[in-house]
Amino acid sequence: MRSSLSRRALAWASTAALSVLLLAGCAAPGAEPAASAPAATRTVEHARGTATVPDEPRRVVVLEPVELDTAVALGVTPVGAAVASNVAGVPSYLGVDGVEPVGTVPEPDLEAIAALKPDLILGTESRHSKLYDQLAAIAPTVYMQTQADPWQQNVLLIGEALGQKERAQQLVDGFNDRCAEIKDRFDVAGKTANMIRPRDETTLSLYGPVSFAGGALECVGLSIPDQDWEDGLQADLSPENILDARADYVFITTTDVDDSSTIPSAITENAAVFPSVTLVDTSYWVSGVGPKGGALVLDDIERFLDAQQ
Repeated sequence: MRSSLSRRALAWASTAALSVLLLAGCAAPGAEPAASAPAATRTVEHARGTATVPDEPRRVVVLEPVELDTAVALGVTPVGAAVASNVAGVPSYLGVDGVEPVGTVPEPDLEAIAALKPDLILGTESRHSKLYDQLAAIAPTVYMQTQADPWQQNVLLIGEALGQKERAQQLVDGFNDRCAEIKDRFDVAGKTANMIRPRDETTLSLYGPVSFAGGALECVGLSIPDQDWEDGLQADLSPENILDARADYVFITTTDVDDSSTIPSAITENAAVFPSVTLVDTSYWVSGVGPKGGALVLDDIERFLDAQQ
């Protein structure tokens, strides 16, 4: 009896083993378990050379506002983002949740970045040059040359890194087309405009034609008065020199556009010289560099010009 049971058990085991082999043989030739299949990749030329990145990155960490804005505009919600020091966390205008802060733009937190297990990191050579090797050891890393570059060029590089360069071009074209529409609608020829960012009690920053906000003002046909621009981006003034910021239209950044007390006293005390002062949201006029922030800046400009008619 025991011998008969043993033979039956051996026969059953043999049958089971054969079934497994037959099932394996039915699999597609060359097929491997999904977990071991290598992800498709491509190469991207960037400020530090060439990076091999996933075709469809899913866990992206960004270290610049333009990278965050552009990623969201392209339908990619980063798992982590370095945040600008002048705003609290991820700007609410983006309308996204679940983005983990990973330090500030000037000082990213490498440990926090590694903990998110990214498959792509986007940074900037001018700010994060010393961190490149450490970041590249965590995940494929693509660097813009500098945040001072024309933002639309950076949008295209970000789009390429995310596998959506064509869509990124469409977003850039859409911004420029809308600028042209606003310019055609409103007669602003000869009108000047300045955007002022209060830094502290002793410093006010004007933003030049190469800057994101300044570029938007000129894109719709307004002119920014000449200044001694630093790289075309900005010029700092003390309150004593506030008259150097005179323009037909002045836009002042603030965290609360309904709080007139955030207008610098140097301007309110010279109200006769500043006939048109408008508060605008810092989160996208300064920190919202990119297609989504750009659309909101153009919204503000269009509303303002419409009210002037």
